Amino acid sequence: MYVVLCYDIVSDARRARLLRKMKGFLPHVQKSVFEGELTDARLIQLREIVLQIIDPNVDTVRIYHLCKRCIPATEVLGTGIYIETDERDTII
Repeated sequence: MYVVLCYDIVSDARRARLLRKMKGFLPHVQKSVFEGELTDARLIQLREIVLQIIDPNVDTVRIYHLCKRCIPATEVLGTGIYIETDERDTII
C-alpha cells in the first residue's frame, strides 16, 4: 500500500530519533513528511516504532493511505527535490 506519513514532534531528541527510524521505511520527501510503498507487515513495524518514540500527549503522527487512483493525482508544486544536509534538512 502507498502511504504518506507526516509528524509534528515537540521534542528535538524524539523528532531526530523518529526521523532516523523513518528513513529506514520510506523516502523522505519534505522536512516532516515521508511517502512511499509499504507492505502490511512493514506498516505494522513502522507503527510500533512510532508508538515507542512519540509522546502521545504532545506529539502527532498522521499516516494517510492513498489509493491507486490518488497517487497519480498528487500534485507537487515547485521543484519537488529534497536535499538533506547533516542533521538539518533543507528544501530547495
